[in-house]
Amino acid sequence: MNIRSTFSAVILASTALALGACTAVPRPGPVSVTHFVEPAALESAGQGSFFVETAPGAAMEAAELAAYKSAVAQELVELGYVESDRANAGILAQVRADSTVSSPAIRKRGPVSVGVGGSTGSYGSGVGLGIGINLGGNKSQETRDTELGVMLRDAQSGATFWEGRAQFSVNVNSPLASSPANATAMADALFREFPGNNGETTEVRVAE
Repeated sequence: MNIRSTFSAVILASTALALGACTAVPRPGPVSVTHFVEPAALESAGQGSFFVETAPGAAMEAAELAAYKSAVAQELVELGYVESDRANAGILAQVRADSTVSSPAIRKRGPVSVGVGGSTGSYGSGVGLGIGINLGGNKSQETRDTELGVMLRDAQSGATFWEGRAQFSVNVNSPLASSPANATAMADALFREFPGNNGETTEVRVAE
């Protein structure tokens, strides 16, 4: 094989390795879920009418938060609650969410580095070859980190009788990074063991 063929083969192999590293999407981790339960609430779990609203101080923009509010409403309906307007609701479900994108530390060296060297001698010619490829692989390692919180409050007294908190990190290239899919997965995890044990934190696996 001549030098030109060797050079081409190295370029193709190196590029394939770099692209493979960039396109691999890690599997989603579990959703971390914590419940806070008022013991008296266990007697009426799954009963009554509710209205979903934005919790005071919610950080997420209204348009994006709507997906999480909708997912929470769906879970409550599946548990036996009846959705209604605010005036006729016995329960207020207050929803808040916050989502950020985090990046890994910038690597000091590129993902691929290839070098071939040779010296000139009496019976041969010198060869020098260097390849450096950096395709911005860090982008594929970014994660969307989301926190979801739901409080169920008595509409008349305003007292909170149940609260759930969920945390979820997923690669930005995963289907679960989009707000609708992310909201559905997190709400499902949050209410899967409803009402749960007071103060207990569990990890719930999700599937893409």
